Amino acid sequence: MVVATPDSSSPALLLDFSLGLVRGIQMAGHSKWKQIKHKKAATDNKRSAVWAKRIREIIVAAKAGGGDPGGNARLRTAIDAARAVNCPNDNIERAIKKGTGELEGETYEEVTYEGYGPGGAAIIIEATTDNPNRTVAEVRHAFSRNAGNLGASNSVAWMFEKKGQIYLDAAGKSEDQALEAALDAGAEDFTPDGEQFVVSAAPADLHAVQDALKAKGYRVESAELAMMPKNTVKVEGADAAKLLKLMEALEDLDDVSKVFSNFDMDAATLAEAGA
Repeated sequence: MVVATPDSSSPALLLDFSLGLVRGIQMAGHSKWKQIKHKKAATDNKRSAVWAKRIREIIVAAKAGGGDPGGNARLRTAIDAARAVNCPNDNIERAIKKGTGELEGETYEEVTYEGYGPGGAAIIIEATTDNPNRTVAEVRHAFSRNAGNLGASNSVAWMFEKKGQIYLDAAGKSEDQALEAALDAGAEDFTPDGEQFVVSAAPADLHAVQDALKAKGYRVESAELAMMPKNTVKVEGADAAKLLKLMEALEDLDDVSKVFSNFDMDAATLAEAGA
């Protein structure tokens, strides 16, 4: 099969061709769970719990790479995530000092768990804990109470890949212009999602793409490194409601930082499941 390409002498044709290509591959791995959480955020009263999770991430990042966000990309990401949920600057500064050892604090380590939920959805859980035995027991309990199964290491990780995810405020912004801006900034993928545009980038390019979009006048609501599914699994009916209950139970655990899954649900299924 021969694929026609635009005349390289025509910038407008090249842009249209590029936009068409990107639309053709728009983020099959976009996180449905992140979308659900965003829509629930306005009614979420667990701000202090969210702050505690973000603070732990800052402590671990500062311990691993130092307290200067300019030279520690991971710390910058953690700080941005904390600010996105309005975590006070004093809390952030104390967390950095705890991570670098300037202040005394708990010793945390990162752990990852994998498993399957209802409908065959693969799930990855990232946690930051001072007691791994307690954390794995809580995660296992959440799975068993919600029709899921905790799996062995690497049982589902191969179904995901790490990506930078940037969530832009779409209010008053043209989709075509945002797509062009994302391409110019070095993004890999782009998708409109209601009140947001979601931009995907290579992990190493996360901050460069984020800064370029800010410079073009886009408001970044949040940015993170996420485990994105290579393919999705359609979950429907009773399994959908059970799966969302499991995801929320895992997310609510104090030690759990992030939860990722490869499930997909249409709008009708989400409404029926009460999401």
